[in-house]
Amino acid sequence: MELTLEDRVAGCLVGAAVGDALGGPVEGWTPEQIAERHGGRVRGIVGPFHEDWRTARPIAPYHKGDGHVTDDTLMTHALVRVYGKVRDHLDAYSIAEHLVPDLISTPRWIPELEAEALPLQRIFLAEKWIVARLHYGHVDPREAGVGNIVNCGAAMYMAPVGVVNAGNPAAAYAEALEVAAPHQSSYGREAAGVFAAAVAAAFLPGADAASVVEAALAVAKDGTRAAIEAVCERAASCADWEAALGPLREAVAPFDTVGPRYREPSLGARRPSRLHAIEELPVALGMLLVAGGDYTPAVLGSVNYGRDCDSIATMSGALAGVLGGTGAVPAEWSAEVGRASRLDLYGPAGELAAVTREVFALDTERRRSHEAAFTALAGVR
Repeated sequence: MELTLEDRVAGCLVGAAVGDALGGPVEGWTPEQIAERHGGRVRGIVGPFHEDWRTARPIAPYHKGDGHVTDDTLMTHALVRVYGKVRDHLDAYSIAEHLVPDLISTPRWIPELEAEALPLQRIFLAEKWIVARLHYGHVDPREAGVGNIVNCGAAMYMAPVGVVNAGNPAAAYAEALEVAAPHQSSYGREAAGVFAAAVAAAFLPGADAASVVEAALAVAKDGTRAAIEAVCERAASCADWEAALGPLREAVAPFDTVGPRYREPSLGARRPSRLHAIEELPVALGMLLVAGGDYTPAVLGSVNYGRDCDSIATMSGALAGVLGGTGAVPAEWSAEVGRASRLDLYGPAGELAAVTREVFALDTERRRSHEAAFTALAGVR
């Protein structure tokens, strides 16, 4: 049966949230540490890495695990709400006018805090930067991302931009660069654009893992492009996701500034560069290739990779979710993540699908108006 737009959008957002929740409890660790803690590879929802998570460093006070989503999903849903208000393409000013108030004004249930709180109180310092620069600093939104640490913070929630530009990777790339401008610069902003383009490409008829990677490479620049090429070339020789864990890390290491110890970043970590890339996007695309676009192996490979695996699994889960629709996401996982996180995983998808249809109608009207104007101007038919 041909998948509908709505089913693919739901697959994207639900798939991303489930990947996020599976990766959260093992974020920051190595594949070896993960296997030792859980008695083998993680193959579903697991509990916190530390039983005393309320006080354990560096986890405290977050309840990571047991089906709880992290800030990746909280930020993704916040961006969906912005699209729901604007109901058109977004730009940097949309972030200042709508996303920042959403983060600082409306208490929401924060699964990892097991309490209602302002999203601002959960998001990482690199995301708090948006509020500091736009709300307090009154910086031009198009320039506010300059100076922030360069990481995957913007890329991790860019899937909605790809959805709204479904089937048009170039447009998704351009819009994501604009949306990410208040948050990131350098290869962090570039990754946001490339990830949005990959999501948009996954909606194309006949799309598969290879075509998604090809579309990502068509827009990627500098170190981001080189990192994706290196990782995906290595992925092609891996038989399955377990065999890919070491090789994909080796392939991305020359482009990753964080260094071998994820919790002990190198002195040059997360600084602007044209030669480097975030680790998360190339690995997510590599795992997607290894899995042949199938949701479960793509996400499990991303989770067991460790390091920033909640964001890696968020990205691979979103892409595989578009390719396979909601049916590709194990129902027992999505049901438990929704219950444990007290989130409606499907409501935001329905809203975003509706906005996507509205934006396409607006784009069609604008394109026809331009065609009529240019025809009159240039005398072409």
